[in-house]
Amino acid sequence: DSVFEVKATAGDPHLGGEDFDNRILSHCIADFRRKFGADPTRNQRALRRLRTQCERAKRQLSTQTSVTIEVDSLHDGNDFSLRLSRAKFEELCLDYFKKAMEPVEQCLKDSNLPQKAISDIVMVGGSTRIPKVQELIKGHFGGKELCKSINPDEAVAYGAAVQAAIVSGQGHEDVQNMLLLDVAPLSLGIETAGGMMQVLIERNSTVPTSKSQDFTTFEDYQDHVDISVYEGERAMVKDNNFLGKFTLKDIPKSLRGVPKIQVTFTIDTNGILQVSAEDAKSHKKSEIQIANEKGRLTQNDIQRMLVEAEQHKGEDEISRSDLLAKEELKVYMQRFEKGFQDLDESKLLPKDRERLEGKLTDAQKWLETEGLKAGKPEFEAKQKELQAAINTVMLRINRAQAEFWDQQVVQHEGEKSIADGGFILQCGVDIRDLIEDPQ
Repeated sequence: DSVFEVKATAGDPHLGGEDFDNRILSHCIADFRRKFGADPTRNQRALRRLRTQCERAKRQLSTQTSVTIEVDSLHDGNDFSLRLSRAKFEELCLDYFKKAMEPVEQCLKDSNLPQKAISDIVMVGGSTRIPKVQELIKGHFGGKELCKSINPDEAVAYGAAVQAAIVSGQGHEDVQNMLLLDVAPLSLGIETAGGMMQVLIERNSTVPTSKSQDFTTFEDYQDHVDISVYEGERAMVKDNNFLGKFTLKDIPKSLRGVPKIQVTFTIDTNGILQVSAEDAKSHKKSEIQIANEKGRLTQNDIQRMLVEAEQHKGEDEISRSDLLAKEELKVYMQRFEKGFQDLDESKLLPKDRERLEGKLTDAQKWLETEGLKAGKPEFEAKQKELQAAINTVMLRINRAQAEFWDQQVVQHEGEKSIADGGFILQCGVDIRDLIEDPQ
C-alpha cells in the first residue's frame, strides 16, 4: 500500500487560469466599447485594473451564481460596471473547458486503463474549483464523486513535504516506507541514419529502468561512432530535445554492418540517465551521464512537445516512411554495386557491365538531385528500376554461369535492418537476392 506507481502523465501547458481571465477581459472590453464608443486597450493601466477585477470575478463565480465587475474611471473618465453570471462565464469558456478533457483522455489511453479502473479523482490547481470543470470531469467518469480532501492550491506543497521527509529520513514511519515509481515523461533515444530518432526507452516507461539495443556502422572502415542522445516524440531528432553526445573510439575497422555495438539506456530512481555504448568485438566502451537538470525540459516544455507531437503525427509518419525508403535504396545500391563488381570479367558481358554501372551512376546522381525532395514512392520506383536492370542481365546468364553466383556471397554479418529495427544476417546472400522474380 506504500508503493505508488505513476502509470502516465499528460497535460496542456497552453491552457490555464489566465485563459479564462482573458475571455472575461475580452467580454468586458467589448461591452465597454459598445457602451462608450471608446477603446480601453490603448490604456495599459486601465487594462491592468480591469484584468484584476476579471480574475476576482472568476474566483467568485466558483461559489456565486453571478458577480459584478466594477472599475471606477476605467478610461476617459468613464466608470465601468458589468454583471456577469456563472452561465455566461461558462458560455465564454466552454471550448477551453472541453479542451481540458483532452489530456484526461490521453492519460487514460497512455496508461491502458479503462475509466472504470479509476478509484479516486484528485483535483489539483485553483481552476479545478470551477463548477463546470468539476461537472465535466464527473461526467467523463460516469458521475463518480471527486476527491476534495486536499486543498487544490496546497497539493504540490504536500507532495514536496513528503519528499523532503523521505530524503531527510525524518517524519512518520508510514512516510519513510513510501515509494514512488515515476515514469519517463518523454521517449529517450539516439540519432540514427538520416537524422531519425531511434527510441530505446518509451514515454511513460516506469523508472528505474534499463533498455539495450544493438546497432552497427553505416560506412566502411569506421573506427569510431558518435552517439547523440535526445528526448521527444517526433520522428526526426531535429524536432526533439538534444541531451548530450559522446564518442565510442578505436573500434576495429570493418565493412559497414559488421561491427556490433550495444547501446544501453539506464534511468535510476533519481531520474539520472546513463547512456553507454560498447563494441562487442573489442569491448571498447564509452558512456555519458545526464542529470535531471542538465539540458532537460521543464514540465511546460514537456507538455508543449507532446502537443506538437500529436499535431504533427501524420506529417512525422510520412517523413519517417520517406526516409526509411531512402535508406533502403542506399543499402540496395551498395549491394547492387558489390554484386556485379565481384563477378569475374568472363561471366558478364562488357555491355551488361557497362549498363549496370550506368544504372548505378544514374541512381547516385538522382539521389543527389531529385532524391533530395523525393518521397517513398519515388525511392521505391528507383529501386525497382535497378531490380529490372539486374533481371535483364540475369536472363542472359545460363545455368552454368549462374552457379558462379553461389560462391559470390556478400558477407555483411549483422547488418542493421533499417525497416524493422532488427539485424539482417548476410551469410549466404548473393546478388540474386537483388533480383525480382520476372513472373
